[in-house]
Amino acid sequence: MGSGGLALLLALALATCVSPAGRKCELSGLWRNNQESLMEISAVRDDGGFQGKYLTRVSLAGGCIRVSPLKGAQHDLGEVAWPTFGFTVRWERFSNATAVFVGQCFVDAGGKETLATTWLLREAVGSLEEDWKATRVGRNVFTRKRSHRGKTLQSWSPSCEDGLAPAL
Repeated sequence: MGSGGLALLLALALATCVSPAGRKCELSGLWRNNQESLMEISAVRDDGGFQGKYLTRVSLAGGCIRVSPLKGAQHDLGEVAWPTFGFTVRWERFSNATAVFVGQCFVDAGGKETLATTWLLREAVGSLEEDWKATRVGRNVFTRKRSHRGKTLQSWSPSCEDGLAPAL
Protein backbone atom coordinates (compact mmCIF):
# COMPACT_ATOMS: atom_id res chain seq x y z
CA MET A 1 0.00 0.00 0.00
CA GLY A 2 1.39 3.41 -0.94
CA SER A 3 1.83 6.30 1.43
CA GLY A 4 -1.39 7.93 0.13
CA GLY A 5 -3.41 4.78 0.91
CA LEU A 6 -1.85 4.49 4.36
CA ALA A 7 -2.63 8.13 5.14
CA LEU A 8 -6.26 7.61 4.06
CA LEU A 9 -6.55 4.49 6.22
CA LEU A 10 -5.14 6.34 9.25
CA ALA A 11 -7.49 9.28 8.70
CA LEU A 12 -10.53 6.98 8.56
CA ALA A 13 -9.42 5.13 11.68
CA LEU A 14 -9.02 8.39 13.60
CA ALA A 15 -12.40 9.69 12.42
CA THR A 16 -14.19 6.61 13.75
CA CYS A 17 -12.31 6.53 17.05
CA VAL A 18 -13.20 9.97 18.37
CA SER A 19 -12.50 10.20 22.07
CA PRO A 20 -15.34 10.94 24.51
CA ALA A 21 -13.95 14.47 24.84
CA GLY A 22 -14.80 15.01 21.17
CA ARG A 23 -18.46 14.12 21.77
CA LYS A 24 -19.65 16.38 24.57
CA CYS A 25 -23.09 15.87 25.98
CA GLU A 26 -25.37 18.90 26.29
CA LEU A 27 -28.17 18.71 28.89
CA SER A 28 -30.28 21.58 27.59
CA GLY A 29 -33.17 20.71 25.32
CA LEU A 30 -36.13 18.35 25.16
CA TRP A 31 -35.83 14.73 26.39
CA ARG A 32 -38.15 11.69 26.48
CA ASN A 33 -37.71 8.70 28.77
CA ASN A 34 -38.61 5.04 28.47
CA GLN A 35 -41.97 5.75 30.18
CA GLU A 36 -42.85 8.46 27.57
CA SER A 37 -42.40 11.25 30.12
CA LEU A 38 -40.99 14.51 28.75
CA MET A 39 -38.45 16.90 30.22
CA GLU A 40 -37.28 20.27 28.93
CA ILE A 41 -34.04 21.67 30.36
CA SER A 42 -33.05 25.29 29.89
CA ALA A 43 -29.52 26.40 29.14
CA VAL A 44 -27.03 25.29 31.78
CA ARG A 45 -25.54 28.32 33.55
CA ASP A 46 -21.79 28.84 34.01
CA ASP A 47 -22.07 27.59 37.61
CA GLY A 48 -23.67 24.33 36.37
CA GLY A 49 -27.16 25.19 37.56
CA PHE A 50 -30.20 24.67 35.37
CA GLN A 51 -33.98 24.80 35.46
CA GLY A 52 -36.67 23.20 33.41
CA LYS A 53 -40.03 21.50 33.26
CA TYR A 54 -41.09 17.87 33.57
CA LEU A 55 -44.25 16.23 32.27
CA THR A 56 -44.63 12.74 33.73
CA ARG A 57 -46.78 10.10 32.06
CA VAL A 58 -46.82 7.96 35.20
CA SER A 59 -48.77 8.85 38.34
CA LEU A 60 -50.55 7.07 41.16
CA ALA A 61 -52.12 10.34 42.34
CA GLY A 62 -55.02 10.32 39.88
CA GLY A 63 -56.44 13.49 38.44
CA CYS A 64 -54.86 15.62 35.79
CA ILE A 65 -51.09 15.46 35.44
CA ARG A 66 -49.50 18.88 35.04
CA VAL A 67 -46.14 20.18 33.88
CA SER A 68 -43.94 20.53 36.98
CA PRO A 69 -40.80 22.59 37.63
CA LEU A 70 -37.35 21.05 37.98
CA LYS A 71 -34.09 22.50 39.28
CA GLY A 72 -30.67 20.93 39.12
CA ALA A 73 -26.94 21.11 38.68
CA GLN A 74 -24.29 19.37 36.61
CA HIS A 75 -20.54 19.11 36.84
CA ASP A 76 -18.50 21.48 34.70
CA LEU A 77 -18.33 20.32 31.08
CA GLY A 78 -14.74 21.52 31.03
CA GLU A 79 -13.87 18.75 33.48
CA VAL A 80 -15.48 15.82 31.66
CA ALA A 81 -17.19 15.25 28.33
CA TRP A 82 -19.99 13.16 29.86
CA PRO A 83 -21.09 15.05 32.98
CA THR A 84 -22.91 13.77 36.02
CA PHE A 85 -25.92 15.78 37.12
CA GLY A 86 -28.84 15.82 39.53
CA PHE A 87 -32.22 17.53 39.68
CA THR A 88 -35.35 17.74 41.79
CA VAL A 89 -38.92 17.77 40.47
CA ARG A 90 -41.63 19.34 42.61
CA TRP A 91 -44.87 17.88 41.29
CA GLU A 92 -47.35 20.71 40.85
CA ARG A 93 -50.98 20.54 41.91
CA PHE A 94 -51.58 16.84 41.30
CA SER A 95 -49.35 15.02 43.79
CA ASN A 96 -47.84 15.51 47.24
CA ALA A 97 -44.58 13.88 46.16
CA THR A 98 -41.08 15.10 45.35
CA ALA A 99 -38.63 13.29 43.08
CA VAL A 100 -34.86 13.52 42.78
CA PHE A 101 -32.91 12.21 39.82
CA VAL A 102 -29.14 11.63 39.53
CA GLY A 103 -27.43 10.50 36.38
CA GLN A 104 -24.87 10.88 33.69
CA CYS A 105 -25.06 12.07 30.11
CA PHE A 106 -23.50 9.85 27.40
CA VAL A 107 -22.94 10.20 23.65
CA ASP A 108 -22.48 7.09 21.51
CA ALA A 109 -20.28 6.77 18.42
CA GLY A 110 -23.22 7.79 16.21
CA GLY A 111 -23.80 10.99 18.20
CA LYS A 112 -26.93 9.79 20.04
CA GLU A 113 -27.22 11.45 23.46
CA THR A 114 -28.57 9.45 26.40
CA LEU A 115 -29.24 10.40 30.01
CA ALA A 116 -28.98 7.38 32.31
CA THR A 117 -30.72 8.22 35.61
CA THR A 118 -31.74 6.73 38.92
CA TRP A 119 -34.57 8.39 40.85
CA LEU A 120 -36.10 8.50 44.30
CA LEU A 121 -39.76 9.48 44.71
CA ARG A 122 -40.92 10.50 48.17
CA GLU A 123 -44.61 10.72 49.01
CA ALA A 124 -46.03 12.15 52.23
CA VAL A 125 -47.35 9.59 54.71
CA GLY A 126 -49.46 10.07 57.83
CA SER A 127 -47.11 8.63 60.43
CA LEU A 128 -43.61 7.42 61.16
CA GLU A 129 -44.95 3.86 61.13
CA GLU A 130 -45.84 4.34 57.44
CA ASP A 131 -42.40 5.70 56.54
CA TRP A 132 -41.35 2.30 55.13
CA LYS A 133 -43.66 2.73 52.14
CA ALA A 134 -43.01 6.41 51.41
CA THR A 135 -39.96 6.19 49.12
CA ARG A 136 -39.71 4.47 45.76
CA VAL A 137 -36.58 4.00 43.66
CA GLY A 138 -36.29 3.44 39.94
CA ARG A 139 -34.31 3.98 36.77
CA ASN A 140 -35.08 5.96 33.63
CA VAL A 141 -33.18 6.35 30.38
CA PHE A 142 -33.82 9.58 28.47
CA THR A 143 -33.03 10.25 24.83
CA ARG A 144 -33.06 13.61 23.11
CA LYS A 145 -36.35 14.43 21.43
CA ARG A 146 -36.14 16.71 18.45
CA SER A 147 -38.83 19.31 18.96
CA HIS A 148 -40.85 20.57 16.07
CA ARG A 149 -40.39 24.22 15.32
CA GLY A 150 -42.08 26.25 18.04
CA LYS A 151 -43.27 23.13 19.88
CA THR A 152 -42.38 23.12 23.57
CA LEU A 153 -43.07 20.80 26.45
CA GLN A 154 -46.04 22.93 27.48
CA SER A 155 -47.77 22.19 24.16
CA TRP A 156 -47.65 18.42 24.92
CA SER A 157 -49.30 18.95 28.30
CA PRO A 158 -52.94 17.81 28.60
CA SER A 159 -55.66 20.37 29.03
CA CYS A 160 -56.82 19.83 32.60
CA GLU A 161 -59.71 22.21 32.12
CA ASP A 162 -61.21 19.72 29.64
CA GLY A 163 -61.03 17.00 32.29
CA LEU A 164 -58.66 14.98 30.13
CA ALA A 165 -55.76 13.18 31.76
CA PRO A 166 -52.99 11.52 29.76
CA ALA A 167 -53.08 7.78 29.31
CA LEU A 168 -50.80 6.04 31.74
